[in-house]
Amino acid sequence: MTVGASPVVVLIGAPGAGKTRTGKRVARILGLPFIDTDKRIVAEHGPIPALFEQQGEPRFRELEREAVQAALLEHAVVSLGGGAVLDLDTRADLASVPVVQLTTSVEAIAARIGDGRRPLLKDGTAAWEALVAARAPIYDALADLTIDTSRMPIDAVAERVADWVRQRPEPA
Repeated sequence: MTVGASPVVVLIGAPGAGKTRTGKRVARILGLPFIDTDKRIVAEHGPIPALFEQQGEPRFRELEREAVQAALLEHAVVSLGGGAVLDLDTRADLASVPVVQLTTSVEAIAARIGDGRRPLLKDGTAAWEALVAARAPIYDALADLTIDTSRMPIDAVAERVADWVRQRPEPA
């Protein structure tokens, strides 16, 4: 990936781990724009559950890749959808940017995923656990820093990410 500007930090992790909420706060702390790739997809193509139902997961993943590719060209705090890391090109792109993985426990997630907006999680925490188990090695391999959000207030998570970003050396 050739970039002119690149993200200050990219947040990855399981659905419901707090990537969007944390990312918004980190962006505010650092005085930067915030990009949520899922929100961009929704703005351009409609609700994600409808995309899954009407066009299928493969088409959604194509749209997701396009949104990720565009976001990674911007100087911003970027939050990726939980499954964005499944794309091999996205994984390769993430090797050159700072990546923070947010994790959470199944107990904490139970209250977070009942909103019906996550099509791969319509079967509840058992589906979430299986999804996380399958993706965890990818998340772990990509992450420069991992933070468990299970019991940490979101503002504390954001401060920790922002502090980590500030302490990183400037890119050459």
